[in-house]
Amino acid sequence: MAVRTLDAITTEIVRSAFSAAADEMNATLIRSAYTPIIYEMKDCSVALLDAEHRVLGQSAGLPIFLGNLEICTRLTEEMYGTEAWRPGDVWIMNDSYLTGTHLNDMTVFGPIFVEDELMGFSACRAHWLDVGAKDPGGPMDSTEIYQEGIRLGPTRIVDAGMQRPDVTDLLGRNSRFSYPAVGDLGAQIACVRTGERRLEAIVDKYGKETILAARDEIFAQTERFERGAVEAIADGVYRAEGCLDNDGVGDEPCWVRLAVEISGDEMTIDLTETDDAKRGPVNCGEAQAISACRVAYKLLVNPENPPNGGAFRPLTVRVRRGSMLGAEEPFPCQWYFTPLGLLIDLVVKALADVLPDKAAGASYGDSMVIGIAGLDDRTGRPFFDLEPTVGGWGAWQGCDGEDGLINNVNGSLRDLPIEVLETKFPIRMTRYSFRSDSGGPGRWRGGNGVVREYTLDCESAELFLWFERSVTPAWGLFGGSAARPPLVVLNPGREDERRMLKASRVPLKRGDVVSTMTGGGGGFGPPSERDRELVRADVRNRHVSTEAARETYGVDLEE
Repeated sequence: MAVRTLDAITTEIVRSAFSAAADEMNATLIRSAYTPIIYEMKDCSVALLDAEHRVLGQSAGLPIFLGNLEICTRLTEEMYGTEAWRPGDVWIMNDSYLTGTHLNDMTVFGPIFVEDELMGFSACRAHWLDVGAKDPGGPMDSTEIYQEGIRLGPTRIVDAGMQRPDVTDLLGRNSRFSYPAVGDLGAQIACVRTGERRLEAIVDKYGKETILAARDEIFAQTERFERGAVEAIADGVYRAEGCLDNDGVGDEPCWVRLAVEISGDEMTIDLTETDDAKRGPVNCGEAQAISACRVAYKLLVNPENPPNGGAFRPLTVRVRRGSMLGAEEPFPCQWYFTPLGLLIDLVVKALADVLPDKAAGASYGDSMVIGIAGLDDRTGRPFFDLEPTVGGWGAWQGCDGEDGLINNVNGSLRDLPIEVLETKFPIRMTRYSFRSDSGGPGRWRGGNGVVREYTLDCESAELFLWFERSVTPAWGLFGGSAARPPLVVLNPGREDERRMLKASRVPLKRGDVVSTMTGGGGGFGPPSERDRELVRADVRNRHVSTEAARETYGVDLEE
């Protein structure tokens, strides 16, 4: 407990020091990583925690890990007790039912001691390209967790400052890409060490009492602001539901149903009516369902304030064990984020009528993943290109949706630059453009998706696809129209043309073309109310076709 209060200036200096430490941790991880999915696309997240597992600072990263890294330190302590924390140790874990994510997301963390006293933890999570699943990168059609790769509970990877060669060897042997896997592990350990040094330096500079007093004030400020924002929402119970296309192995839709209850300064998101866990890999652990609710909450409640240990105190999330959002062994979790993107949009939809100035039409919704695996003729080595794809976001009061932005669960993650793609892999990007007319029409137009066209430059390869939200494309709000759904076409215009959304191990040969098209975002307000000059500008910029301008907006450019 803090023994004194602080002035506002000192509190803000300490707040900034926590954030700067997290930013430096993130930079260490990205600059030290071996695989493009981390150093180019930034599929990672970091956090600095206090000794009670509460967030002190969290850098820009994947929002879906918002307030989630601390679950790993908390669970480790629950399993092994506080005596498990020793100076110099670093731990690793990836169990989907504990962390909530898929097995590719490795979480590495370690305790921070100052003068033999536990002061906190540094933690990071990064996507490993391959963890030994039945298919490269991760299966599109798994039916149990055991097909998805190596599964680790909390495991000590560094013991008293010495990296364990046995565990390191085990991890390397369970990846198709052993060298970069071990390299990315080293980058995560370096990230943890950076957080350790930075928190030690902060405590050394300002003193333990000052740091604890500042922490308590930061948490209290955040809680006051957020309770005030929740209290401003009209009391009531607000519901929404939507479905995924399927679970990857069957044809039945997968329903996410929720109720948001506002009572005074408390918000409860109830997910218990969501479908039972599915046979295919669209399930997630409870921890990630809670994180997704936190993302939706933060979109609407003080989004300008960075999250910390006081941020989510007004929020309660109810998840039913055994449901799609509360999966238990042995249900597969490879594409855990697919229902979570829908969940986030549904929370906003549920509250749209009472927060019309903050709500937006739905986004294109999912990561829209393409994977191409094969043997690179240039090097004689196997390769695997795995990429999410950007799409359109929903429009809101007074503004069009963003064109070509990564989906809401991925935040600062980026698509792979063409230069890196063509250098690292035997693939050419023969088209990359916005997809005209894919955004939902409205007074404010939904953002457009994109078209990315891949041409294979090696003798053979295999194609993997996970594209979603064709049954429930991005909806509009307050009279705005829905967006166009995604589409993938193999060899468009040829005799062997095929259309698909999900696929596993589809054979490719040299010269084959894969054209991916992502969906747009939902519109906001009636299309008839859109400013005619904005429609003309949309046509000039090729966001809207002349046909759509005339038929949807009533603007004839020939007049």
